[in-house]
Amino acid sequence: MLTDLTEYSERRRAANRHSHSDAPDTAVEFARLASLGSGPEREALCAEIVEAWLPMAHRIAGRFRNKGESLEDLQQVAAMGLVKAVNRYEPGRGAFESYAVPTITGELRRHFRDRMWDVRVPRRVQELRNKVRAARRELLDQPGGSGHEPTLAEIGRQAGLTEAEVRDGMEAMEGYSALSLDAEVSSAEPDGFSLADTLGAPDPAYDHVNDREAAKAGLRRLPERERTILYLRYFEDMTQSRIAEELGISQMHVSRLISRSCARVRAEADPGHDDAGQPKAA
Repeated sequence: MLTDLTEYSERRRAANRHSHSDAPDTAVEFARLASLGSGPEREALCAEIVEAWLPMAHRIAGRFRNKGESLEDLQQVAAMGLVKAVNRYEPGRGAFESYAVPTITGELRRHFRDRMWDVRVPRRVQELRNKVRAARRELLDQPGGSGHEPTLAEIGRQAGLTEAEVRDGMEAMEGYSALSLDAEVSSAEPDGFSLADTLGAPDPAYDHVNDREAAKAGLRRLPERERTILYLRYFEDMTQSRIAEELGISQMHVSRLISRSCARVRAEADPGHDDAGQPKAA
């Protein structure tokens, strides 16, 4: 009776250890690998073990298909994770499959986290996105649910997050993939329009505002007559001859005063340049 129980227990352990058809028995190879130092023999044995376990790695990669990455690329990433698992595995610490599966899965998740986001966001926000997405799906899939879009509060309760964290996670969902500027935004109109059509263009009026604000200090420091001349010339659009007649001075003198006043205002507005508008020597 005791012998039968022992044999049954061994069969159960073996079944648990090799729960998938793609989980080969490589215990002997791993024991031999543990006794080898670095060199060609170890590398060859590692390659042999990796080849034996490669179907399992490909099976795990298949779980991540339909996420925007080709299956071939996912299988390569999974194979890299398998190589790491083979090199780091210690036979005395449990079955290889129990160690390799999370190692390969982690490598695939890192690949998506580091390579597949069009807009890079912090890891914390990426994790919030995953929690929010999972909680939202659980709420929508609940039997007997109303089918309405869950609120921030409902998602927060389901995921154990605050509403602010849920909001960050929702915003991060928009960062996984980006739209082309040529993407169509509206099809309601006959011709529609693209995302690029919604972008603004540089407004020269902002430069005028900046220039006007920069010139104010220099204008205040000018004598009254020079301020009057500049006002008549640039705001009233009077000619130099008309200004000369108005002030009772020569047109040549008006010209010199305008040039000198403009240079002073320019120097006040941009201390890095001299009165002629040239950069000052260091």
